[in-house]
Amino acid sequence: MREIKLTRKTRYTRKVLADSLIELMKDKPFAKITIKELCEKADINRTTFYAHYRDQYDLLMQIEEENLAWFEDMLNKYDGRCSRRDIMEMVEEMLNFIANNSNSLHILLGGNGDIDFQKKVFRRFMQKGLIIKYFSDKSMQEELNEYWYTFIVNGAIGLIQHWLKNNMSIPIPELAKILVNMTP
Repeated sequence: MREIKLTRKTRYTRKVLADSLIELMKDKPFAKITIKELCEKADINRTTFYAHYRDQYDLLMQIEEENLAWFEDMLNKYDGRCSRRDIMEMVEEMLNFIANNSNSLHILLGGNGDIDFQKKVFRRFMQKGLIIKYFSDKSMQEELNEYWYTFIVNGAIGLIQHWLKNNMSIPIPELAKILVNMTP
């Protein structure tokens, strides 16, 4: 696929396509969405779509990668910082991002989203090891750290999904406190 110059029109077209995909995913699983209906929803022709993406999977991957890049940058900012205060600040920052992007992240983390996206988010946290270091400092048996961490992160993702499904009814600082207090 040839490289397209990133003009205002290009950014607009990509945003319209991404927004249209997210809208369609509200009502049906990603695997059942066709390029034809995606183009109709975005009000663009198929040729324009193919000028930007190989297929709908390529578009979804781009949307996911943009979100994962933010998570990666946020995690890098907290690298080496693992006090309870740092973890609370990191969780609040993450929840603010999720709230500000709730339209797409609710779908990406939900039932019609790509389960691999959740796994990618989990792996990004795992690679940084911030929470593992936090647990390690709590004198937990070393061999249990990875299992405990896996339990906490998966539980946190489930809690965030529930929060999104319930229209973010709990304020961010309160949810952050709940998430951080679930750890020892």
